[in-house]
Amino acid sequence: MPAATPFLEVADALKEYGAHDLDLCYQCSTCTGSCPWSFVEPLHIRKLIHMAQLGLPGYEGEDLWKCTTCASCQVRCPRGVAIVDLVRSTRTMIGETGLIPQSLRSALGSVKGEGNPWNGKREERNAWTESAGIPRFDPEKHEYLLSACCMSSYDKRSRRIADALWKVLQAGGVTAGVLGAEESCCGEAVRKIGDEPTFQSLGKQNAAAFEKARVRKVIALSPHCYHTFKNEYAEFGAKLEVLHASEVIQRLLFEGKIKPVKKLDLTVTWHDPCYLGRHNDVFEAPREVLRALPGVTFREMFRNRKQSLCCGGGGGRMWMETKRGERFSDLRLPEALAVGATVLATGCPYCVNMFEDSRLGLEREDAIQVRDLAELVAETL
Repeated sequence: MPAATPFLEVADALKEYGAHDLDLCYQCSTCTGSCPWSFVEPLHIRKLIHMAQLGLPGYEGEDLWKCTTCASCQVRCPRGVAIVDLVRSTRTMIGETGLIPQSLRSALGSVKGEGNPWNGKREERNAWTESAGIPRFDPEKHEYLLSACCMSSYDKRSRRIADALWKVLQAGGVTAGVLGAEESCCGEAVRKIGDEPTFQSLGKQNAAAFEKARVRKVIALSPHCYHTFKNEYAEFGAKLEVLHASEVIQRLLFEGKIKPVKKLDLTVTWHDPCYLGRHNDVFEAPREVLRALPGVTFREMFRNRKQSLCCGGGGGRMWMETKRGERFSDLRLPEALAVGATVLATGCPYCVNMFEDSRLGLEREDAIQVRDLAELVAETL
């Protein structure tokens, strides 16, 4: 039953923005108890949903941008409420009033001006590919478009991941290329922050660029790009087969196209990125790869797969300051150390950067390494 409220028009507008399940919630509070914020300070998702049902009377969104859109609440909801869409819709509505945090407005301004949220120049988007010898995508020569994510284009640490992935693809005989400056941010974070018009613009521009270049298959380095291209670009007419890097590596490995030969002698645990695991159910591919690498002892952390702890970087949080002691990544590293891991492996540039930052706060920085799956595989070739 819809909530009886003088703000019913607002509740109806939220549904139009995407909060279609708003009336399904029966306020059990499973979402609040499932939220990773509960480990540091409560984020009352149940209260947010209830206020949305009532039309957000007096709500100014003071806690709204804490949500990382990790979907921990969503996978546990007994009613199957699409809570991430509800948060996104509320951000969209409140964001129209200008209440988006300043750091996020800066990132959005960079996306609108340069096609990326990192204040990098558009013409330098694929400058990193020159030293690696990565060609421009040609549909007559290349099976895949390599989408390396804005982070790998402008962040030095993430660029090492892209370089490693390219080495693996080359070893496996995969033909791929990049688009160049006409490719913009996929828009995943833009949409989750609440700037729907900019997301729509990015989606249309990228879909048109893909169609013009005759792109049919995409390898995505980032789970956020993977999720968006795979699940949301159909609304822009894009017809794409989208694979995450871990899925491609698994395929190459088990088809015998790459042969890991160098022994690593490492104890490795795997962190499931939210947008690869909970959002898209890719759990086994990276684990199968790790178990197949020579010299790797694989150990599972207590919280894994759908119960994995978010790194804290999604939902726009990459561009917001989180105090030490409140960072989910600070909590995750001790969980990796507890199982005897010398390497925390993952498959997301956001996660890698969040964990690298938290590693600096450990008593001994060398107690554990943070590596992307592609980096580990590249070392064995």
